[in-house]
Amino acid sequence: MNIQLTVFFEAPFWVGVFERHNDTGYEVCKVVFGAEPKDYDIYDMIKNRFDCIRFSEPVDSDQICLRKINPKRQQREIRKAVSPSGVGTKAQEALKRQYEENKAQRKLQAKKNHEAEKQRQFELRQQKKKKKKKGH
Repeated sequence: MNIQLTVFFEAPFWVGVFERHNDTGYEVCKVVFGAEPKDYDIYDMIKNRFDCIRFSEPVDSDQICLRKINPKRQQREIRKAVSPSGVGTKAQEALKRQYEENKAQRKLQAKKNHEAEKQRQFELRQQKKKKKKKGH
């Protein structure tokens, strides 16, 4: 398993994006920190609340190579990752997909609640009609 955290400023909050590569695929999660997080804040969050983080559904990822990387190449990749270029497009797509799924679930739940309320109101009206017809 390979996990990467990218922290960046997305006005007006600091945001962290966890990217996880494992056997099931590529998963992403977005965490809003609020104020600029210190190293110990991030460490504490990972240590105590990492199991509460909800990752997106796994997406098939390219074959991950776990080979030795030249230290200079690794430095270049780290510099490139830390530069203010933001989140990679793969992560953005996964986050967008997770957001859309959550939105669809909320919409479905709201529709169910609305239908249940309409049915309850209908039942009340029917009871009122029956009571009126009986003359009570």
